[in-house]
Amino acid sequence: MDYQAKRFAHTRRADQNAGAPARHTVVIVGAGPVGMTLALDLAQQNIPVVILDDDDKLSSGSRAICFAKRTLEIWDRLGVGDAMVAKGVSWNVGKVFFRDAPVYSFNLLDEDGHRRPAFINLQQYYAEGFLFDAVAQTPQIDVRWHSRVVGLENDAEGVTLTVATPDGSYAIHADYVVACDGSRSALRKFLGLESKGQTFRDRFLIADVKMTAPFPSERWFWFDPPFHPNQSVLLHRQPDNVWRIDFQLGWDADPEEEKKPERVRPRVQALLGADAEFEFEWISVYTFACMRMERFRHGRVLFAGDAAHSVSPFGARGANSGVQDADNLGWKLGRVVAGDAPDTLLDSYAQEREYAADENILNSTRATDFITPKSEISHVFRNAVLELANEHPFARKLVNSGRLSLPSTLHTSPLNTCDVDTFSGTMGPGAAALDAPVFVDGKAEWFLGLLGGGEFKVIVLRPEGELHISPVSPQREPIGTAGSHEISSRRFHSLPRKIEAEKIVASHEWLSRYDAQPGSTYLFRPDQHVCARWRSYDQQAVLAAVARACGKTK
Repeated sequence: MDYQAKRFAHTRRADQNAGAPARHTVVIVGAGPVGMTLALDLAQQNIPVVILDDDDKLSSGSRAICFAKRTLEIWDRLGVGDAMVAKGVSWNVGKVFFRDAPVYSFNLLDEDGHRRPAFINLQQYYAEGFLFDAVAQTPQIDVRWHSRVVGLENDAEGVTLTVATPDGSYAIHADYVVACDGSRSALRKFLGLESKGQTFRDRFLIADVKMTAPFPSERWFWFDPPFHPNQSVLLHRQPDNVWRIDFQLGWDADPEEEKKPERVRPRVQALLGADAEFEFEWISVYTFACMRMERFRHGRVLFAGDAAHSVSPFGARGANSGVQDADNLGWKLGRVVAGDAPDTLLDSYAQEREYAADENILNSTRATDFITPKSEISHVFRNAVLELANEHPFARKLVNSGRLSLPSTLHTSPLNTCDVDTFSGTMGPGAAALDAPVFVDGKAEWFLGLLGGGEFKVIVLRPEGELHISPVSPQREPIGTAGSHEISSRRFHSLPRKIEAEKIVASHEWLSRYDAQPGSTYLFRPDQHVCARWRSYDQQAVLAAVARACGKTK
């Protein structure tokens, strides 16, 4: 499907005729990747959602193109990951060049045993298209195009929105509203709020070029190349023989002039050669900025994605962090709406994602300072590091062409239950789960696929290497029992039975990544983050940890 050409008509809804504002459970403003991801998550919990979007189409131009492994795993849980990966260009390797020489290369996923690559490159309109295809088949989601929010009233009972449409304006009432309406968020302005931060004095040109080229599916970044001296250039491959080229322009460049094809063509030919044949798909100029709102929650209005925070594009932290916002908010909002958790659980969304935003902004700011040094001494330092990095591994750690997106480990989350036993590795409370192979009746499957989402899951490693996976909630004990077993002088009691009847056996990769030994027990949140772990299963400890993660205890 040509998602760039697709247009959506406005259809009048029955509640536009109502005398009083119709009440809805959740209204999401913005039908971009963040808004649609959240809507699908809520719909999987059987929560009805209205999406309002002021446009009649998906995004124009490729925009965000680098989608990280963690984002793909979230989309797998929502049923759209396969379509994204099938269309996208998968890559793990990046290369850095200084002037006309390679400095070094790096592999973002240098071990086997992962279902998804470190990244795929995929034009944003494809990502939105695949999400919308799923949304359109989901009866719990009502997408309303040509619906611009022009007013907002927020109080303790809910939120009333005034919506302008081609058929006139009407009001709707929502228990909760989620603003996914981008960096120029209208909802943020209606509440008298703003994002604060730093705008960097530099500009970059994006040229999406359609061509046949011999470059591999890797991320290539040049500092001060001979074809674009004293500036930086980034090259990425996209689907459909489209290549993204970013040219640093400098602060004094005129954005409107630089977007003209006659200005862009010589730059591309300098990179590809005078005889290269290509055509332009999309041209844009952007300015670096790292901004965020002070707080992401304001009563019954919550902010996500670019409406809440924005970062410089190098590092692919914008869209990926927005999808992770939706992943974090979805299960919490679902439980609050269903009455399974107090409203205060939503405060943890703000706390956790503000923490993640600060981490992304810090990494993005450091990358921008390295890529675009603003003083002579910082420029000298940058070039010295690049010279040394070719032969000295220590210097490579200082090279920063954009620290690429990784999920935040929520170390400070109030929902975590702190370790009381000793573990090694990264899978501590607050970490996003790592995938690994597992074997179901001897057939290789993926752990995250079995872990799924929507519920808390407790995983226990039995002595013979079998994994027991069980859902658990504060209202419900882990499903079933399997007796008690002596494990290293400690005992299981009411060991939870695995979800499926099949025998699930851990691989050596799973055992290593989770530092697991017989008796090891992990509790995962519905967004697949670890919230507790123990060396021995204890039902009361599991239930207490779930209650804490649902905001029911301190």
